[in-house]
Amino acid sequence: MKQHRRAFSEYKGMWLFVLFDLPVTTKKARKDYSFFRKKLIQYGFSMLQFSVYARYYHCEESSQTERKRIQSLVPTNGHVRLLTVTDKQFGKMQNFFGKYEEKTEKPPPQLMLF
Repeated sequence: MKQHRRAFSEYKGMWLFVLFDLPVTTKKARKDYSFFRKKLIQYGFSMLQFSVYARYYHCEESSQTERKRIQSLVPTNGHVRLLTVTDKQFGKMQNFFGKYEEKTEKPPPQLMLF
């Protein structure tokens, strides 16, 4: 029997953004900043801009565990925002490098092996 793969809906797929402003005025603060940033990368987030990271999830529910994990990492003096947008909304984003428009990132393949 042949199995059909269902494509994920652009409205069900979600992007989780982590936007942060962390102090780097002391040695400890710089260490906390570095730890937070490295953890985001370990969790599969990609840097879109300085202090703005994003990761794709196939549905909002799958990002809930990640939200709790990130919340536990926030340094004492840190300011962190978590924002989810649908894949459809993310695809409407316009990106400019200087005066030139660039294409918006695509979600990763449905299955990624590490």
